[in-house]
Amino acid sequence: MADNRIIIAIDGFSSSGKSSMAKQLAKTIGYAYVDSGAMYRAVTLYAMRKGISTPDSLDEKALIDELSNIAISFRVDDATGRSRTVLNGEDVEDLIRTIEVSNQVSPVSAVAEVRRDLVKKQQAFGVEKGIVMDGRDIGTTVFPAAEMKVFVDASPEVRAKRRHLELQQKGQDVAYEDVYKNVCERDHIDSTRQESPLRKADDAYVLDNDNMTIEEQNQWLLDLYNKIVSSKA
Repeated sequence: MADNRIIIAIDGFSSSGKSSMAKQLAKTIGYAYVDSGAMYRAVTLYAMRKGISTPDSLDEKALIDELSNIAISFRVDDATGRSRTVLNGEDVEDLIRTIEVSNQVSPVSAVAEVRRDLVKKQQAFGVEKGIVMDGRDIGTTVFPAAEMKVFVDASPEVRAKRRHLELQQKGQDVAYEDVYKNVCERDHIDSTRQESPLRKADDAYVLDNDNMTIEEQNQWLLDLYNKIVSSKA
């Protein structure tokens, strides 16, 4: 029933698998899916193209001035049924997943004005509920009243291995050591930034998926969703 639809917030560290499981859960239960991390990556790509963000520096003032020129949306790929990120009319889904963007996304995400701008956009997606959103601060800042909150955790080593394999499968020749370094750096920046740092919401369920298969993770989430919805009926 429409009035039984809820907001599902899935937070966690980079490369913990939260996006994959969030997408699958949304597809299974017929909810909309929003990848908040993709939004920050899209802003980062825009900043890189403008020369605002480089591997060594970030011009925060220039980035803030450009925020009104950045439009981010999502489209569904008819062939795969998956959501793809669109930046100012351009499909940038593959471009925002490169190690180059990964290396610069955390400093961009730490800019308070960037976070506030994207939080407003993210909250607009959830007005009618029936949404699954994953990120770093969904259950704490974007949707603090979400009916279902999950915090996904896994060791840096396991997350780096998963990310390294994913990049290899996409044809990107990246050393494991570089991926591991990126994961650790992003953990530090995400957890220590002043604006909406990464942390577990007090009422979030913890999913430690170090030793879980993809199927087990998906089932765990689906079981939790069914339990929560049943309790609301």
